Amino acid sequence: MIVVTRLNGSSFALNADLVERIHATPDTTLLMVDGTNYVVTESVEEVIERIVEFRARVLARAQELDRGTPAPVTRLTLAPKAD
Repeated sequence: MIVVTRLNGSSFALNADLVERIHATPDTTLLMVDGTNYVVTESVEEVIERIVEFRARVLARAQELDRGTPAPVTRLTLAPKAD
């Protein structure tokens, strides 16, 4: 998720993986894969940098988890229905 700012000053987070296109017309407009548009105060370059940083954090976190001790596997079983 990245945090961006609407033109009215309110901030919101959106899923960076769902951004399809970014336009500057002159306001920065994010077009999402579902067709939703968001107009934000950040420049195209700022939005791209936030997406790059987000993806870098995801990869860094995955590497941290990969180096750690594996979590114990919890096995689920069916229990008889209690009366």
